[in-house]
Amino acid sequence: MHGWLEGFGLGYDHHDRSKVHKDKLPLITEKGMCLHYAVTHEDFVWKIRSEPVVVGAFSKFLGTDELIVSFDAVNFGFPNRKDLAPNKPWPHQDQDPLKPGFRCLQGLVNLLPNGPDDGGLIVCKGSHALSTQFHEEMAWEEKIPAWTNEWYGFTDKGLDWLKEHGCEWVKVCAEPGDLLLWDSRTAHYNVSSKTDQPRFCVYTCYMPVAEASQEDLKRKRDVFERRVGTTHWPNVRHTGSNVAKRDGHNDPHNRDRPVEEPQLDERAFRLTGIPYIKE
Repeated sequence: MHGWLEGFGLGYDHHDRSKVHKDKLPLITEKGMCLHYAVTHEDFVWKIRSEPVVVGAFSKFLGTDELIVSFDAVNFGFPNRKDLAPNKPWPHQDQDPLKPGFRCLQGLVNLLPNGPDDGGLIVCKGSHALSTQFHEEMAWEEKIPAWTNEWYGFTDKGLDWLKEHGCEWVKVCAEPGDLLLWDSRTAHYNVSSKTDQPRFCVYTCYMPVAEASQEDLKRKRDVFERRVGTTHWPNVRHTGSNVAKRDGHNDPHNRDRPVEEPQLDERAFRLTGIPYIKE
């Protein structure tokens, strides 16, 4: 992953922390998200997505081997950045409150040591089980504006409700290679590191192909062929872009194909959903 960042030729050097600067890196948000440059389809990302142990964990939970996968973001979280806006808390759930019940198991593969002060995923333990009650009792509250119904932001009053109902925030610690999973109704966000330890991970989520329509699969094929990303929803509820913008202008370093195209075996290719299209 360091090699991918250095490959832009902007001056980033993973041996020199002083080179961690937005002018020397592709566009990465203050939350560590890299969404553009076809990074979601780089071969190293697909190797993680198609890792048998990762896929197997979802297969076991979901009760089927016939799965499709999201083309979600990569996180390059560098500590102590002064060149970006602060990563303010953004507690949220990635599921429409009007569609209750279990719908999606979210996940990420952690790639570097991640201790209690190293930044990363923080979850509100037990919030998923209270989601329906929460949204019924807090329906009066004005919602935080969102770009999709599949995202709900928790206000201070909402956080007070969770606390009063016994939910507590837990920073998830992980070792390289660990797979972290959470119900999409869970209140969560990521925090910045208080140490010098970077946080790298790949977000990956799977769902039974039977839950995707033929229209979903055709849309997913188009997204794959154009090498653009998605959110965590494997049935491509929302499509990303490879057009990163800096200061309102298209980044001159934009690319629409990966540096290393994904080399997919038969099992990995099925995760794209393409073999399930009926034409």
